[in-house]
Amino acid sequence: MNDLRFEDQPVREVGRRRGFHLDKANGKLMGVCSGIADTFGWDVTLVRIAWVAGTLLGLGSLIIIYLAIGLLAD
Repeated sequence: MNDLRFEDQPVREVGRRRGFHLDKANGKLMGVCSGIADTFGWDVTLVRIAWVAGTLLGLGSLIIIYLAIGLLAD
């Protein structure tokens, strides 16, 4: 007869990617902050402000992390 199969998994949204990815279309430099904001559903401006504040308070250590994420992701 027919080989119809029905799956119990919910249908994923079209166009949404699962997991972290760089958002180069909405990014300013490499798309790291906009990718983080898109992954967690946060406002990208707040993520950028937190990243700059963390960089200033951490004596620039987040710059290295930003570059590593930008080069290794996607």
